[in-house]
Amino acid sequence: MEEREVRCLNVDLHMRAVEGEDEKSMIIEGYPIIFNSPATHGFTEVIDIRALDNTDMTDVVLRYNHNDSFIVLARTRNNSLKLKQDEIGLKMVATLNPNIEEHRSVYEAIKSKLIDKMSFCFTKRAENYDYDTNTYTITDIEKLYDVSVVDQPFYDSTSLYARSLKKTEDRVKELREAEEEKREEFNTAIEELKKLLG
Repeated sequence: MEEREVRCLNVDLHMRAVEGEDEKSMIIEGYPIIFNSPATHGFTEVIDIRALDNTDMTDVVLRYNHNDSFIVLARTRNNSLKLKQDEIGLKMVATLNPNIEEHRSVYEAIKSKLIDKMSFCFTKRAENYDYDTNTYTITDIEKLYDVSVVDQPFYDSTSLYARSLKKTEDRVKELREAEEEKREEFNTAIEELKKLLG
């Protein structure tokens, strides 16, 4: 089974607290996924615009820092979390519960811009890799498990790396060795053809 991976959008102003229908409403919105926006840290990664076309989003939760010991903030299953794909990426709108202390704390932190980043946890079906530019393009996200509001960018914490730089380097080596093997096979075939032709 594909290992779950975590990515954080390190871009300001993609998450905010918005005015609700009444003064007690606590609504937040943002983009946990932005299409075609390269993120670089040793390697570059891009989410393709069609990566979410077949993604399972039947039960996605909104968390704080992907922490499953922290109370869930919202959920698609009860419609407190709504997700919609557009030309920018995946937009989320969440309605928090004013009767839950942790919800109030997170909402006020977002409102005061102490928290202004988003992240997502997923598994994937497919990706492409260009070793000339050291770029991964995720083309097919299999399942979205959660979206999170985060107070620290993903790339500031090595313990959260789902794909390490070493793994990338190993993959590059693997691809280059495969290419060299094909080149040798081609050269051998050419030599055999020359012999046959005299």
